[in-house]
Amino acid sequence: MQVRFTLTMDDVVVNDKNIDSLILDWISDIDYDKVLSISHNWITSQNFLTQRMKGLQSVGESSLTIEPLEDY
Repeated sequence: MQVRFTLTMDDVVVNDKNIDSLILDWISDIDYDKVLSISHNWITSQNFLTQRMKGLQSVGESSLTIEPLEDY
């Protein structure tokens, strides 16, 4: 299924540079079980983003929206 991901991060530090707000938006073909896995890891991992994004040193508030799209 096609899914739109929107990652919003505030008070971000990337490669020693401060960024007030950063929004990443992308569409991916992904199966339902993988969406559940990502959602679970997002909720249960304390440093989910900094462990996965190269150069990301710290993040203040963040949110991840996962929105299924209709198949075309």
